[in-house]
Amino acid sequence: MTRRRQKPHSLHREDGLELINLTPLLDVLFVVLIMFILVAPMLDVDKVNLASGKRTSSDEETLQKSPPLAIYVNENNQIKLNKQSISLKHLESALQAIYLQNPREIPTLYQDKNSSFGTYQKIKNMLEDTGFEELDIIVKSDE
Repeated sequence: MTRRRQKPHSLHREDGLELINLTPLLDVLFVVLIMFILVAPMLDVDKVNLASGKRTSSDEETLQKSPPLAIYVNENNQIKLNKQSISLKHLESALQAIYLQNPREIPTLYQDKNSSFGTYQKIKNMLEDTGFEELDIIVKSDE
């Protein structure tokens, strides 16, 4: 009687397919997941509160009036303050002057949807640095 010799366990199966060891991949995935869990609470996230309910006629009248502090950003990232063209570096000093006159003012930002997010972020940071606590944002579409 001949004895069958057992082959040592290898990564090859008898049908020629290779077995893939997924253990290192799972280890890396768990490390990445743990990093996200640890880092997520430390991130500073801005929240935007959306209006609830339907608009009333008084809301529409308020929107049609031009607010005292209106910042317009067109699709080419050109900025206008109360319909007057202004550069980004002069905007901060103009905002400071407006804030000193009326610190309770709530600025309204009319942002074109094709403009860059970086321009929005710079304007928002300027408003925060100046002292404004609120910002109304109106995104203009192609309509």
